[in-house]
Amino acid sequence: MESEEREAPKQQPLGYRRNSAGHLVPEEMVKDIDIARDELVREIITAAQAMKAQLAALKKRSMQDVFAFVDLSAEKYGISIGGQKGNISLMSYDGKYKVQIAVAERLTFDERLIAAKALIDQCIHRWSEGSPSEIKALVEHAFQTDKEGKISTSRVLGLTHLKIKDEQWQQAMQALHDSMQIAGTTTYIRMYQRRGLTDQYEQIVLDLASS
Repeated sequence: MESEEREAPKQQPLGYRRNSAGHLVPEEMVKDIDIARDELVREIITAAQAMKAQLAALKKRSMQDVFAFVDLSAEKYGISIGGQKGNISLMSYDGKYKVQIAVAERLTFDERLIAAKALIDQCIHRWSEGSPSEIKALVEHAFQTDKEGKISTSRVLGLTHLKIKDEQWQQAMQALHDSMQIAGTTTYIRMYQRRGLTDQYEQIVLDLASS
């Protein structure tokens, strides 16, 4: 199938502004309040894009520094650590600050999920009126897909915690476990500072919505 080529954005002529429909409008025909709003939004977005790049650089540099420190620490014992470092926690000498790197697995399901769903449906159909409506709703919710057509692994795995001794249900749960595959890993870095003189730490959140 041939892919459609997208046109490169055309350069905006001097004295014109492009509206939301993509049309060029002479600036003298644009209201002052619309121009002021446009300039404000662009100013904020430009600053945000620059900050995003700085945060990405901070994450990359911090993780590289932590991994380098782990290698340095291991060298003291004549050990060379290569590859994935795994979960790491470093703390300042006074215990006030903490840096953590966590590696989380991204789970997905293979084609055996279809068999598991079919077995579950057979259970519910066989139980008929005797099947609690809560379980039916839970199953329907678990297999709902998002906008990208993906199924929530946490919701599906939540079904395995239900205490149902039915043999066919147990077979379905085994099929669920067998269908699980590790699609990859995601590495996170988090920074914490101790709350006063307590032994509790609060995360230093680099998120505008939480600031």
